[in-house]
Amino acid sequence: MRVRGRLLVVVAAIGLAVSGCSSATSSEPPKPSDTSSTTAKPPVKAAVLSVTPAKDATDIAPGEPVTVTVADGKIGEVKLTGADGKVVAGKPRPDGGGWDSAEPLGYGKKYTLAATATGSDGKPVTSESSFTTVKPARQLGVSVNVSDGQTVGVGMPVIFSFSGNVPDHAAAERAIKVTSEPAQEGAFRWFGDKQLIWRPKDYWRSGSKISVDAAIYGKSLGNGTFGRQDVSVKAAVGDKLIVIADGESHQATVTVNDKDVRTIPISMGKPGHNTPLGTYTVISEHNNYIMDSSTYGVPADSPGGYRTLIQYAVRLSWSGIFFHSAPWSVPQQGKRNVSHGCINMSTDNAKWLMDTAKPGDIFTVKNSGGPALDPSDGWSVWQLSWDAWKS
Repeated sequence: MRVRGRLLVVVAAIGLAVSGCSSATSSEPPKPSDTSSTTAKPPVKAAVLSVTPAKDATDIAPGEPVTVTVADGKIGEVKLTGADGKVVAGKPRPDGGGWDSAEPLGYGKKYTLAATATGSDGKPVTSESSFTTVKPARQLGVSVNVSDGQTVGVGMPVIFSFSGNVPDHAAAERAIKVTSEPAQEGAFRWFGDKQLIWRPKDYWRSGSKISVDAAIYGKSLGNGTFGRQDVSVKAAVGDKLIVIADGESHQATVTVNDKDVRTIPISMGKPGHNTPLGTYTVISEHNNYIMDSSTYGVPADSPGGYRTLIQYAVRLSWSGIFFHSAPWSVPQQGKRNVSHGCINMSTDNAKWLMDTAKPGDIFTVKNSGGPALDPSDGWSVWQLSWDAWKS
């Protein structure tokens, strides 16, 4: 009886297990997938080549790129050749969608372009064309006030001086780029038709890297005028050096990276020769420089005239404002203004400041009793507010 009881329990357990399995398999089987729909394949097409400049085009600006683009295919071999047989450098785009020239063309030249591509249909397509570049009525050169590899001050403007009047200011601006790392906001302003200046909104940050690219070659500057050559410059911004020269205290305070490093006794312009008020930018440094009053209309041999050799002189304006060594006025330095407009210092102080300063550093004159400094006199761009600069 005990054995039979166990058997009944085992049978019952098996029955339950079978019943459980049967309930899991009793659900409806999955519906078969719909095999009636198929994945659509993109249609195969012949490649279509588009070339710029267009076939038989004339008066093409040689500074503009030659481009080939492909629709429904991949670019193959492209050859751009001058009349002299020289092949113009170029490179395909990474995605295979086109080709771009990589060097400027010549003025008044004929070029032939041959391009191939393969369409999505697997068939090759070719295109051949020719065009001629413009013969400019006039060419302009450009120079930049910053030298390649130079270290400049935080107030340095970037000045582009053209060899003649630029008819189309906007075209010139489009051809020129000034960038920095880290990036800083800035803007162009024209002073006449020959000089274009770019300055940042605020002083450059110390340690910034500046890149200048005046890519004017082959670019139209208006009225048949084209650029003669490109200019590229890279510079670095050094320590922030600022001088505040006070005509009442007769002292100049020098700060480097916002820390006072020296106070220098000075003598500014005497009455009638008052030093102009405002913010100058250091332009250039000179040893054994001859200062001659005849340069501003006073003969050297007349009363009040002079022709003097200066051991250390740093130019602040085109109108003749310098800070410089003046051993003859040391007794007045720190007490009275006796110069013809310059900022006099002792020989030791002038040498130290010239050795410490660099082009682009800031020199501000206050309480001199003089007129306001003209923003176009020297590199005095900081005389204008940011809104006035952009207007």
